[in-house]
Amino acid sequence: MALFRLGPTSENATFVRGEGVYLRPPDMRDFEAWAGLRERSRAFLTPWEPTWPGDDLTRSSFRRRLRRNQQEIDSDEAYPFLVFREDDALLGGLTLGQIKRGVVQAATLGYWIGAPYAGRGFMSRAVRAAIGFAFSTLRLHRIEASCLPHNEASIRLLERVGFTREGYARAYLRINGAWQDHLLYALLESDPTPLRMPRRD
Repeated sequence: MALFRLGPTSENATFVRGEGVYLRPPDMRDFEAWAGLRERSRAFLTPWEPTWPGDDLTRSSFRRRLRRNQQEIDSDEAYPFLVFREDDALLGGLTLGQIKRGVVQAATLGYWIGAPYAGRGFMSRAVRAAIGFAFSTLRLHRIEASCLPHNEASIRLLERVGFTREGYARAYLRINGAWQDHLLYALLESDPTPLRMPRRD
């Protein structure tokens, strides 16, 4: 019921501004830029992602993705974003997903960045912005993230923005066609970090 909803209820509420970047849910006008960036970045992204469906980069698949995204936002289950530079160049994507309410108040963070923009600090800025959105707007208590043990760039990113390594999960996610171990990270609303946006009550 909408009365008990804690997430955003308007498009403006899901527009997130960060330092030199902004996040917003994807729409059909993004298809060509999204498909182009994903295709150019395929070799770069493949080791870190689930196997892509055969029709992944088609317009019809993107349209289905948008419908699913909107359903997830409407039901407060997930908040998928595309990440843009201030000049509107598409950089990558970020999702706060698997949202759990009640006594949990947690979400799982996932992200990808296009190969031309990797290693330049853009995703760190996007994650910082998403942290503020998660704790201030979604009123979450905990954000969880995982990464492959050999993904040093992702490890550096998570630790730089304040996540704490909490564990090691065997055969945790099926990545690039194989069940792979992952490092488990989390950030709490109460964790001391200079990156936190003030919470609105």
